[in-house]
Amino acid sequence: MNNITKLISKLSFICLGIILFYGCSSQKESVANRGLQNLSAKYNYIYNSNILLDTYQEELSRTNADNYDNLLAVYIAPPPIDYLNATAKTKELEDITKKAQSIIAEKNLSNYIDEAYILLGKTNFYNSEYFNAVAYFSYTSRAFKADKKVYLKALNWKARSLMQMNDLAAATKVLDTVKIYLDSVKSKKAEPLATLAQMSIYKYQYKDAISYLKLAIKEASDIQSRTRWPYILAQLYEREKEYNLSLRNYTKVENSNAPFEMYFNAKLSKIRINDALNKLTTNRKQALLKLLKDDKNLDYTDQIYYEVAEDYYADKDFAKAINYYQLSAQKSTINPYQKGLSYLKIAELNFKDLRDYVNAKLYYDSAITTLPKTYPNYESIVSKGQNLGFLTERYQIISEQDTLQAIAKLNEQDRAKKLDIMFEPKKEAEVASSDANNLSRNTPTTNRASGEPDGTFYFGNLNAISKGFADFKKRWGNRPLNDNWRQSVKSSGQINQQNLNTALSSSKDGTDSGKVDLAANKAEEIKKYIALLPVTPELLTKSNQQIIDAYFEIANFYQQVINDQQEAVRIYELLLERFPQNNHLETIYYSLYLGYKDTNQAKADIYKNLVLSKFPNSLFAKTILDPNFSLKQNALDIELSKLYNSTFESYIAKDFEKVISSVNEINQRFPGNNLQAQFDYLKAIAIGRTQNVDSLLTAFNEIITHYPEDQLINPLTKEHVAYIIANLPSFKARKIALLDFDPSEPPFISKPVFSSVVKPTPPPIKTVDTLIDEKPQEILAQASSKLPVTTGQSVPEAKLDVKIEPLKPVVEKKEDLKNEQTVAVNPPAVAEPVKTTAAAVTPAKNEPIKPVLNNIFSLAESKTYFYVIAVADASLNVSSSRFGIGQFNRGTYAEENLKHQLIELEQDQLIYVGDFNTLQAVKAYYAGITSLLPKVMKVPLGSYAGFYISNENFSKLKNKETITQYLEFFKNNY
Repeated sequence: MNNITKLISKLSFICLGIILFYGCSSQKESVANRGLQNLSAKYNYIYNSNILLDTYQEELSRTNADNYDNLLAVYIAPPPIDYLNATAKTKELEDITKKAQSIIAEKNLSNYIDEAYILLGKTNFYNSEYFNAVAYFSYTSRAFKADKKVYLKALNWKARSLMQMNDLAAATKVLDTVKIYLDSVKSKKAEPLATLAQMSIYKYQYKDAISYLKLAIKEASDIQSRTRWPYILAQLYEREKEYNLSLRNYTKVENSNAPFEMYFNAKLSKIRINDALNKLTTNRKQALLKLLKDDKNLDYTDQIYYEVAEDYYADKDFAKAINYYQLSAQKSTINPYQKGLSYLKIAELNFKDLRDYVNAKLYYDSAITTLPKTYPNYESIVSKGQNLGFLTERYQIISEQDTLQAIAKLNEQDRAKKLDIMFEPKKEAEVASSDANNLSRNTPTTNRASGEPDGTFYFGNLNAISKGFADFKKRWGNRPLNDNWRQSVKSSGQINQQNLNTALSSSKDGTDSGKVDLAANKAEEIKKYIALLPVTPELLTKSNQQIIDAYFEIANFYQQVINDQQEAVRIYELLLERFPQNNHLETIYYSLYLGYKDTNQAKADIYKNLVLSKFPNSLFAKTILDPNFSLKQNALDIELSKLYNSTFESYIAKDFEKVISSVNEINQRFPGNNLQAQFDYLKAIAIGRTQNVDSLLTAFNEIITHYPEDQLINPLTKEHVAYIIANLPSFKARKIALLDFDPSEPPFISKPVFSSVVKPTPPPIKTVDTLIDEKPQEILAQASSKLPVTTGQSVPEAKLDVKIEPLKPVVEKKEDLKNEQTVAVNPPAVAEPVKTTAAAVTPAKNEPIKPVLNNIFSLAESKTYFYVIAVADASLNVSSSRFGIGQFNRGTYAEENLKHQLIELEQDQLIYVGDFNTLQAVKAYYAGITSLLPKVMKVPLGSYAGFYISNENFSKLKNKETITQYLEFFKNNY
């Protein structure tokens, strides 16, 4: 009987399989076929897909790292795609996609086509392909609008996808429709309500979020939502200061089967709220420390110490706050985010409350290397740390120079002893001892709350250790402490490596060769250090100047950047105490006047009188006497730039008589103005174009005599005079000193100056005439500047509206260059960025690291560098500015074969000077021209900026964003 039953069952299954096969393979419209497709789609595809999706969502929830210091996300979305390190897609999502596509392709008569499209939208959502997800959900909402549940589900997931794309406006419109259709369904409302709650949180509409979340909790069926959402609801109530309702929801979470981390944070939050209700903090500290006694809380020790530190900080007990913040960072075993947060708190405490900026810098560095880059205001933290690095570097200079001077003052015998102690190599025994001490410090052998011995901790229990050692020996025997200790038979490679390690160890332990090497290294280091000692008056003066400059820059940083007047005054006065006579007295007196002006009028008057009596003609004295002097000076500079540009246009038009008369009039109206040397130079050239060489030499010599300190025009004029004297007979034979271009004339300098101007072939020899009045293109083709601002007056880089479009060749405007012929400028070749990483920093142990913040630009050494000036206004005429650049190049870099070129962008103009073969060369050019930029550039201050850049990085300046990024990169690294 049993055999017959089994046979019948087998035949039934075979028949059913045949029916299913033919039914599924045929697309013929029939009741049977539709029923079979529904059966297959539901159980073979949809059911299995939902199981896979649940598995994926559980894994995503398990691996998601929630930040309990902020509001939790109502639903867990996938992390953003890292396209640089993209990995293969999740297998579950790939399987779901295949099943959904099979339903659409093969089960098109079934009732589950809508579910298939929903699944495809979800897989794209969880793969962070939000554009595709929006497309699938949009199609589903249009095609299946008649089914209210499907329509609502599609709209809900479409809104989530738009929110992930940060398109909140479009998501709001979709959710407005969701709210209208919510009442049209009786179930499946939890997810749309959760999405509405999340949108309300994004808009900081916490009361609306509370309403939606309460309704979502009532509708929810899954366990996670019934624990996660009450926790978020408690957080929202706490934000709204409805503490009793918040406490009630935290209690629900605590009494539920929530994950331990959520349970733990709910307990912490309850303590915090009870204190807020009772206005207590002492009990909270005790309650927090009691949590340390429970071994279950071992992984959350860092958060407990952090909460205790927060209480001490609120009580302004900064010493204890720092102690507990440090304990929090030390005990962070599984939560680097908490470690970074503790470092950040110590940094800000040192910065804001203790004003210990050097220590703050160290902890900012540690926070930067520990916190994720997605942390709010991460860039601001980076900027603070790097700015404070400015202070750290200068304090190090002071310390180093003071030490060098102290050793230099010792007699030979005492100096030798001191250096012998300083450069004594660290002994291995000391290192081992230090390691042991570190181990003992990191071993929690005492009770975490009371400080008493903890008998439950294994390594604090001698009996347990003894028993463990006996058990190990019984099983494994006597095994040496080395790698692969389990292997009784080792490979030859392992043996060789072990022998090598032994040899190295024995060398370190004190073999003769090791001792000889250490002694030789020590002697070499001492020799190098002795070479740095300021043992002569000249070297001592240089050492003192380094200290003076460091103190001056520190004080200026306190006053101008941090706005810490008190600390700035202290450093300025310390500088005056150590070096009463120094080269910054004018600025120091004025800065002390400003520092005391609002707090101590008597001292402010002392320093004001010092400025007026000792430096009566300085800008500071003029500013004290007339507070509007700076504004008036700026207005005068703008007016002078306009007049210079107008005079230069006359010069380009060869209206030399007008140039001479204009300069005379300007000098009469504005005697002693900042640009007078440049006006007189234009006048001298105009004289040379209309009169004989004696008149030209007289004009040049007047410039040399009247402006001996001028660094722009004086060197250039001296070079002209030297050339004329060397070729005086040729010039005497002329009726007019400077003729138009004449190939028969001797060259002005031995090396031709290259420019962007097209030269005939073969290139003619340049004459003094053409090189003095080198058609604007050629002169301008010799200079450039960089993107940090001009000297003298600081203009924040953030205010520069520099927009650099993709580099492209440009022919300069004819109206600017008077029909001069130009060649297209070919931008430097593009190179791939070099990725750099910064190692983690431990405060007070490692040297400060200056991180490279931008992965676009590289610090890699280049064969070519440029100096760049970016002018953030395409409407400005830069011909006269380029003329000034040419003056600087020909006066200071006559033999360097420099050229400068112009790239004209849609809204900006970019002038770059090159080529420089080394970083040191372009740095020297930068240092030389920066102080002269206010004179060189005849455009408004703040509309241009200068920097130096490698060829590879220069090719990446394609738009305003990359320019801004490079400015930050330049400031941080150069």
